[in-house]
Amino acid sequence: MLSKNIEKLLQDQVKKEASSSQTYLSMACWADVKGYNGAADFLYAHSDEERMHMLKLVKFLNERGSQATISELKAPKKDFGSLKEVFESILEHEVKVTESINNIITACLKENDHLTNNFMQWYISEQMEEEQLARSIIDKLEMIGSDTSSLYLFDRELGTSMQQHHQ
Repeated sequence: MLSKNIEKLLQDQVKKEASSSQTYLSMACWADVKGYNGAADFLYAHSDEERMHMLKLVKFLNERGSQATISELKAPKKDFGSLKEVFESILEHEVKVTESINNIITACLKENDHLTNNFMQWYISEQMEEEQLARSIIDKLEMIGSDTSSLYLFDRELGTSMQQHHQ
């Protein structure tokens, strides 16, 4: 059984992961309409990935005897000024998710909940990758600047990278 505190933190994380999926989906829609097909593919795939993170938590809660709660979500932002702004928003969002996961792990350590702590280690590794990826994309977009030809090629590269990642 989970303590009430750990259960609440995990329930909150389910909502955060669902919100992450919706956020990426909204960004994908923006990118699609703006002609960033590669970025759209990248963001659609990441939306699916975030949903899988949510489902993994849902199943863990249910397996531990705490029925997962599926909460109503606030609509995510849908308009962005540039592709760089999209990825800056992603990095900011992922840093907050990392903080939330760190809080869960800290609570697990305080309460000697080694099982949940072990389960959450996968998430912290995933967050390290997510933040690094967002930073890398932002760095590339800063190098590209306003060069539309380079931006076009980078967008294609983003789409290709997602296709290779999911094969």
